[in-house]
Order: sequence, then C-alpha cells, then structure tokens
Amino acid sequence: MSFWKSTLGGMLGFSIGGPIGAVIGAVIGSKLGSKGSTNVSSHQKQQAAFFTALFACLAKLAKADGVVSREEVDAVDAFIKERFKFGSEQRVFAIQVFNHAKDDSNSYSDYAQQLSALLSQDKNALMMFYELLFELAMADGTLHPEEERLLKETITIFKLNSSIFDELKNRFDGNSSDAYKVLGVDPHTSFDEIKKIYLKKRREFHPDTLVSKGLPDELLEKAKERFIEIQQAFEEIEEKNKNNN
Repeated sequence: MSFWKSTLGGMLGFSIGGPIGAVIGAVIGSKLGSKGSTNVSSHQKQQAAFFTALFACLAKLAKADGVVSREEVDAVDAFIKERFKFGSEQRVFAIQVFNHAKDDSNSYSDYAQQLSALLSQDKNALMMFYELLFELAMADGTLHPEEERLLKETITIFKLNSSIFDELKNRFDGNSSDAYKVLGVDPHTSFDEIKKIYLKKRREFHPDTLVSKGLPDELLEKAKERFIEIQQAFEEIEEKNKNNN
C-alpha cells in the first residue's frame, strides 16, 4: 500500500474528512491529532481514499444480501494477500476497515459518492474500483438483486458508461472469451466504429497513461492485464474483418 507510512494513516483520516476519513480515524487515527496533516500529498490522499473506500464498499456490498458469505470473505482475503500483496500492517488496516464499515451507519453510496468526488479526474481508478466490486459480488457465483442494484447505482455515481455492467457480467459469467464482449461492442457494429472504441479503451488502460494518472501501484498489474485483453480482442476482430473482406 504505497501511501502508507508509520503515522501517515492517522493524518490522512483528518485531511480527507467525510465517511472515508472517519473510517481511517476510527481504525488507526483516533489517537493522533491533525498536526502535520498538510504534509500529506494529494497523491497519497488519493491512494488512501481509494483503498479505504474499496474495503468499506466491499463490506457494504458483501452484506447487501443480508449475510457475508464464506466465499466473499475468501475473496476479500485473496484481494489482500494475492492481488495487493499487503504487508502485515496493511493487512490489519484493510481487515479493520472492512469490519468497521460492515456495521457502521454510513451507506454504500456515502462511500462511493465521496470516492467519486475525490477521483473525479481519474476514471481509470474508478473503473478498476468498479471491476473489483463486481468481482466480489460474483464471488459466490450468484449476483443477488440487492448487489445488482448497488452495482448499477455505482455506474451512475461514477459516471461510467452504462454498458459496463453487461460487459462485466458476461466476463464473470465465463463469457469473456468473446472478443466483442471484451470490447463491449455488438458483432454487427461496423469495424470502423469498433476500432474507435478499441482505441479509446487502449488509451484508458495503456500502462503509461495509468502511471501518469497515479493509479495505485497495487492495481497497475490488473490494469495491464486488462490492456492486454483489450489488445488481443481487437486483433481477433481485426483478423475476422480481414478474412471477410
């Protein structure tokens, strides 16, 4: 967790404010004052907000159907250990945020709306955030109606393209091998239009773009995998177009 320093967490809670800052303060910052909080960079604040909101929203989403399943707990644990490779302090932080947010008085949308405001200029980070939420919701193999409602609400909050819901549902249902679904296009769409959509997605997930946008280091690998998937999907469609002409 690249924003982390020994006392930085507490200061970030005060500098971010809102429900995200309140969770940071409740988990690790309650004993620290706001002195020195101005030394926190905007990049560190962005990354702190991202991960705190992520585990808070994961908690709300996991409990949306009334119970946090074993599969969902295992999925969150896999995020911590395998996806982000957190150290011991960071693991404790993530688990405590999850446990605190699961039962606090803030709603799912409270966390999502604050994150959206903080990352309004970084759609790449919001897209990665959304994909992680979708992955958790599908961890038990079933998308509960309340989970679906929250995921669709998130699209509106984050101002993402509405087609992303169906695109991700197809992917997590095991249909991601379809190149058209990877790009979120219809097979009957003209090749020129598909190419425009591909180039847009390629720019969004290009490693150089992601680094310049300040995407958390722990998410760069996932984003790079997405970039490769988009590239391969377009090449497959391009080859089909050549063979048909």
